[in-house]
Amino acid sequence: MSSILTIAQNAKAAALELSTLSGSVRQAAIAAMPESLLAVKDELMRANQKDVENAREAGLDEPLVKRLEISGSVFDYMLSRLAKVAALPDPVGRVLEGHTRPDGLEVRKVSVPLGVIGIIYESRPNVTTDAASVCLKGGNAVVLRGGSESLRTNIVLADAMIRACVESGLPEHAVQIVRIAGHEAVSDLLRMDDYIDVLVPRGGKGLIKRIAEGTRIPVIKHYEGICHLYLAEDAPEKMAIDLVINSKLQKVEVCNALESLLVDAGSAERLLPPIAQAVSGRIELRGCESVRKFLPDIPPATDEDWMTEYLAPILSVKVVDGPQEAIRHINTYGSGHTDGIVTQDLQRAREFVRGVNSSSVLVNASTRLSGGGDYGMGAVVGISTDKLHARGPVGPNELTSYKWVVYGQGHLRR
Repeated sequence: MSSILTIAQNAKAAALELSTLSGSVRQAAIAAMPESLLAVKDELMRANQKDVENAREAGLDEPLVKRLEISGSVFDYMLSRLAKVAALPDPVGRVLEGHTRPDGLEVRKVSVPLGVIGIIYESRPNVTTDAASVCLKGGNAVVLRGGSESLRTNIVLADAMIRACVESGLPEHAVQIVRIAGHEAVSDLLRMDDYIDVLVPRGGKGLIKRIAEGTRIPVIKHYEGICHLYLAEDAPEKMAIDLVINSKLQKVEVCNALESLLVDAGSAERLLPPIAQAVSGRIELRGCESVRKFLPDIPPATDEDWMTEYLAPILSVKVVDGPQEAIRHINTYGSGHTDGIVTQDLQRAREFVRGVNSSSVLVNASTRLSGGGDYGMGAVVGISTDKLHARGPVGPNELTSYKWVVYGQGHLRR
């Protein structure tokens, strides 16, 4: 407890100091991170290789091992995200709204940092760089607690970023990482409600549920991504096939990968056979009774399939009778994450967008675009399926709050 308490206290002090610094200082620190990481690339790759080897020996599921690995392209991607976050406009100090009263009182609503953000996550080392940069961009101090399986990797990453921060003039403890393995450190973090303002868990549904139920600290949650794509009656064949393949196979182990495909009864005969042929050997399809009339060789889907986030090359497929049934299915079985429609009818698209209760609703676009980067957000710390405080991709803007700033000239309450 004592070490976690010290980390939390130091983070609180750093957050107060950060709130007085200009956005240009934070920008310079984030912009310096790629060069700092390049200087330790060899050390990082060795640490990551050891983490991957240990994870496989410990029997970690292969999708989790895959998330843990840093390839050359993943490393380059991490650096590019840091550069993009550095280049974003400063989200702190924005006048969100304001007016001058008839008596001359000036009232402004101004964005401010949340304070101290704790990130608890599994496997993915890129969360370390994304989280540190996004939190700092929002003027927040951050405490990182990655999974034990990636501890070596995360320490190398964090230490490089901390060096960039200090050399750029940020407080020493603006970025910190918990260097203790085991669940006890997480339990201690959950009790730091006097110092940590918000927790953002990244990982499986079990981890997020455990964090949310085990703390008094506000939690920005992202339970799971049961994502749908609805192919309307008029969906163009090539677009439908391309979007299904990209939404599902561009990366199967991520939260915005497609898990359930809904095909309109009016397009099922036209679209299902070419889709099945296009994904043959790459995706296991599981279909409802109506789907199996056109694809008799695939196994039947059960109710459990509609509620499953596979994170694997498995896709449940259902024929629906029009947009309203598609909307009802999504709102019943979906997780409020990312859902889309393929149609050439603008009115049908608007009906779908209004009806689907999800944080991202896409028209004629891959579900994989909802990660935040393709929305122009640079990088994010997660994709919230909550409605408060943030919803959808959580970037620097979403990691701010606001305060009211009022200017008077001796104004009194009458």
